[in-house]
Amino acid sequence: MSESIKIIEEGETFIRFEISDITPAYANLLRRTLINDIPKLAISKVNFHHGEIRQEGEKVYSSLTSLFDEVIASRLGMVPLPTDLKMNERDSCSCGGAGCSLCTVNYSIFVVGPKKVMSGDLVAIGDSKMSPSDKEIPIVELNERQAMMLDAEAYLGRAREHARFQTTSGVSYRYGRELKVSAREPELDEIIKHSPKNVLKKGDKEVVFTADYPSKYIGKVYRMDSLEVKEDETRFIFYFETDGSLTPRQILDYALSRIKERLSGIVEKVPGE
Repeated sequence: MSESIKIIEEGETFIRFEISDITPAYANLLRRTLINDIPKLAISKVNFHHGEIRQEGEKVYSSLTSLFDEVIASRLGMVPLPTDLKMNERDSCSCGGAGCSLCTVNYSIFVVGPKKVMSGDLVAIGDSKMSPSDKEIPIVELNERQAMMLDAEAYLGRAREHARFQTTSGVSYRYGRELKVSAREPELDEIIKHSPKNVLKKGDKEVVFTADYPSKYIGKVYRMDSLEVKEDETRFIFYFETDGSLTPRQILDYALSRIKERLSGIVEKVPGE
């Protein structure tokens, strides 16, 4: 099977692509890999510094906030962090899982109130490039008598372990479709004008569209009485969004290589004849 991939639409946090000459089983394998088998960096351990926090000599703050530590730790764990796929995963790192620069990124927060603590207050220790790209995610609000002081560890994981490691959302696919309608339909000229990429064939008796390219106008074809739909069970249109920890192309490239790696491993374990 010689599958081929064509990018239909791509943005900073989403991608739509066509993959052909595959089976539904392979399509579902790719979908599940995109959902739960992509490594992602996420905060997984948080140390809170409790007690009085002194600032500017005389002023004393309380480290207690309006939220339980577990809630704050959970929110920090869901903040998307830039992910370097060249990092080691902890269970295969030379440090034996103790945590080192090859598998762990350290962060800290030290702020005093009154302030709304945001993801932008997370400081990546030693490498500013690992700071959250989205700095407007709220964590907790401090009043004038409160302060927050903590340090955290982030390491690679996969969504099958915990939701904080999930890089994608809205992962979906469908069969490639051809939509055939009568050339006498009154709205055809408007649809063709605004959705030219979707036109496969235009004749005197019929017009054939594809639904591959997103368009609010192509939706009108589905309401036409003369509509005939043909689905291709070897061609699939995929779509997914990212949380910003990796680019859509990085995720897709990794998913395809991961499938190849896992299938090769299975083949090697099958006894020879």
